[in-house]
Amino acid sequence: MRRPIALTIAGSDSSGGAGIQADLKTFTVLGAYGASVITALTAQNTRGVQGVHGVPPEFIACQFESVLSDLKVDAAKTGMLADRATVEAVADALARARLPALVVDPVMVATSGDVLLAPDAIEAVRRRLIPLADVLTPNLPEAARLLDEAVAHSESAMEDQGRRLLALGARAVLIKGGHGETAEAVDILVTPEGTERLAKPRINTKNTHGTGCTLSAAIAAFLAGGASLQVAVGKGKNFVWEAISGGRDLEIGGGSGPVDHLYGLRPK
Repeated sequence: MRRPIALTIAGSDSSGGAGIQADLKTFTVLGAYGASVITALTAQNTRGVQGVHGVPPEFIACQFESVLSDLKVDAAKTGMLADRATVEAVADALARARLPALVVDPVMVATSGDVLLAPDAIEAVRRRLIPLADVLTPNLPEAARLLDEAVAHSESAMEDQGRRLLALGARAVLIKGGHGETAEAVDILVTPEGTERLAKPRINTKNTHGTGCTLSAAIAAFLAGGASLQVAVGKGKNFVWEAISGGRDLEIGGGSGPVDHLYGLRPK
């Protein structure tokens, strides 16, 4: 029996709610075997990021070689890449690997507001990483930063930004509306064939730590299992919405707590 294999290329969150830890939980719950390439270690909790220790680019490349020389990876996702050298190392490895599917989550700022991507790395993301993406998953501030313009405040503006990000080389762009203020959390999926609106009722909770990581990991897990892009994105959004809903009352930490990746495994 062969299980789909999904690879996360991201930073470690010592408190377990985001990054590598969130990705591996998501992969497991959704039936994919999870492997990892760790790009950075963070000293982090629900209140913020207290420290970051980058992994040397040559060791990132070594992790790639170890994983890909042995495992048949069906889909991968990127998360926190920290700095330009890391972006370049990851892009080099991905260009050589030519994996079946790649989700690029351009992580720039943590839920706590801490910066997770150096300013000089953003151009490398645009130039090297986005053209490799089967789907790019920026939130509203990330999309604006990638385009060097104001944050979108309407669905039409989100669609417009998605189209311009598509022009950078990604095969699809999912603009995430979780940072908006409307009653619905609306995401816009933009592809060369058109756009799709994905909406869910906004959940009133402070427990949103790791939502972006969880969504991109869920999409990667569904792609690894053979789902089409549209199906993977739709199922991924539903998974993260259920995880937010299931974790709205979790009491983990004193800040922005994590979503409940394991909501479906709770005793009924």
